[in-house]
Amino acid sequence: MINRELYMSRIRPFIGNELIKVLTGIRRSGKSVMLDLIKRELIASGVSEERFISINFENMSNAQLCVADVLHKEITQRVNGIHGKVYLFFDEIQEVLGWEKCINSFRVEFDCDIYITGSNAKLLSGELATYLAGRYVEFVIYPFSFREFSELYHTVFPDSDLRTVFTEYLTDGGMPYLSKLRYDEEPSRQYLQDLYNSIVLKDIVKRNNIRNVDLLERIIAYITANVGMTFSATAISKYLKSEGRAASPETILNYIKACEEAFLFYRVRRQDLQGKKILTVNEKYYIADHGLREAVFGGNMKDINLIFENIVYMELLRRGYKVTVGKVGEKEIDFIAEKQTQKLYVQTAYLLASEETIQREFGVYDVIRDNFPKYVVSYDEFDMSRNGIKHMNIREFLLTEQWN
Repeated sequence: MINRELYMSRIRPFIGNELIKVLTGIRRSGKSVMLDLIKRELIASGVSEERFISINFENMSNAQLCVADVLHKEITQRVNGIHGKVYLFFDEIQEVLGWEKCINSFRVEFDCDIYITGSNAKLLSGELATYLAGRYVEFVIYPFSFREFSELYHTVFPDSDLRTVFTEYLTDGGMPYLSKLRYDEEPSRQYLQDLYNSIVLKDIVKRNNIRNVDLLERIIAYITANVGMTFSATAISKYLKSEGRAASPETILNYIKACEEAFLFYRVRRQDLQGKKILTVNEKYYIADHGLREAVFGGNMKDINLIFENIVYMELLRRGYKVTVGKVGEKEIDFIAEKQTQKLYVQTAYLLASEETIQREFGVYDVIRDNFPKYVVSYDEFDMSRNGIKHMNIREFLLTEQWN
């Protein structure tokens, strides 16, 4: 287990206070491990494990607790036997029917510190907003960054050089469990395929009562093949029609939303830098883990430009940036990343192999007049920085602690 300090540094200020800590993210991204890391931090600060109550609601032995009043009775009995503040850890809380009322009741009744995890963005909508408005703080847990992947990969293969590790990352992605399989190709692919099926069936189909699973899978396949490409629901509708499948743009948007709520895809809006407005058509989508794309659909190395984009986008999200795609006339800036007063621009490319490519990637910044950092990120080893625009190898960019 590695110490995921990127997340711990954000969670730490809230440990011990009355706000409910909600950890969300795609299935198997490491939310349960984060609960263990929080427990470890509490123990190090002198809290006894006897004051912890932990329940994983995906464990069949806890099935009887998946109703709010039963869970409330169980926790009340346990809390009454503990002196001092109680620490409640509930994994995959969305499996509990009526869990919102239950959690709110614990918050009111007991001297407790509550941590919950869930694999669906609906966790923080609907009734939760009513019962817990202003009383929770959310942390999205993503699959491993390249830094985290490299750290764990080196515990399995300590003599690996960084280029080899990055090549593995391009195909394996960042799902934490792969280290337990020693990144062996066949078991890793099987695990990722099964994980993908679990996400689709449990977190998308079952949770949204989707009947047309074949249509859903076709839409997912289309988006996965076209990560980082600009398209609309209408474009998908026309594509499906060409394959003999009729689906309205509205249906397609509903299915895509269900995928977003399961944290499988992330939607990125485009920003018109000249008109200073957010565009609502032809958005882009990226997949939460490019290893899932390779295992289920293949082609990561063939589409390496798109995978580079996907990796950089997810890294920006991990570091807390809000990301849009920049539109400047007919040109496009891959990413505009903003966080409080910070802002940076990022262009990605596989290789700057020709003067035309160099001019395209660097030249898009010509109309940007501000002084915020501007990057071109590629696989090239030589530094091609020019005109105040920084060029970085993608490995270096991903491992840099602070961009400026």
